[in-house]
Amino acid sequence: MPPSFSRRDRADRRLAQQRDAIAGKVVAITGAARGIGFETATQLLANGAKVAIGDIDADAVGKAAADLGVEGIELDVTDSASFSAFLDEVEKRVGPIDVLINNAGIMPVGDFLSYDEALIRRCIDIDLVGVMLGSWEAARRMVPRGHGQIVNVASVAGRLPNPGLTIYNGAKAGVIEFSEALDAELSPKGVRVSTVMPTFTETGLIDGLATNRFVKTIKPEQVAAGVVGIIAEPRVRVAAPGWMGFVDATVATPEGLKRWLRKVTKTDTIFLNPDSQARADYNARIGQ
Repeated sequence: MPPSFSRRDRADRRLAQQRDAIAGKVVAITGAARGIGFETATQLLANGAKVAIGDIDADAVGKAAADLGVEGIELDVTDSASFSAFLDEVEKRVGPIDVLINNAGIMPVGDFLSYDEALIRRCIDIDLVGVMLGSWEAARRMVPRGHGQIVNVASVAGRLPNPGLTIYNGAKAGVIEFSEALDAELSPKGVRVSTVMPTFTETGLIDGLATNRFVKTIKPEQVAAGVVGIIAEPRVRVAAPGWMGFVDATVATPEGLKRWLRKVTKTDTIFLNPDSQARADYNARIGQ
């Protein structure tokens, strides 16, 4: 008779396998001075990875790096020269990069006609172009070595378009499709490209938004666990939490049904009517 394992035994075994897969990997994370990026760094360190973090906020990334005990480097993901210098510095200080996590992002909300051109361009530059530039810079290093992984943090919003999230929806949808195409191109060369799609996470991105029983939020730790899991076991795409993987089916959902669901869940208004006072600090940080 095969030995029986308790649920705890199976969980412990999975965690051990995860650590074995991650230990010793050099991982660079963008937008990691706070939130999902910081928590991802924390969990990767616990799994034995060698981590370096980047962020456009020099003071914040310096403090975060000191708290974590890792290298912290100022980074503007919209500037290819800055991204190249960041990865060069990581490889100089820590070692050849095994994994790049493109985590940096912003989420403007509100009436599309209230946005100015600068904000539109800033969101696309950070959330989509920054991912492409980072992937390009990382792949140039990884392909000649014949191995590596790029993990792009998108959002379920890339599959669930809603009023008030227009630019963010477009940018994250672009990340999802770009990542799958790039994985198909690079995986024969030994480099995987994966996407993690979090639901709305308890960071500054959701400040001032009236979530409800249909639009639930999760902790950064849950998203970080999804990132760690996809590094240990590379796949094209996962949702965080996993049960939200149903969002991939929404591309084939009839428009009438989607309109009804938006009304029932109030996602037809949530992002159009944020609490401007509660969101003031975040808006100032992203230039909205």
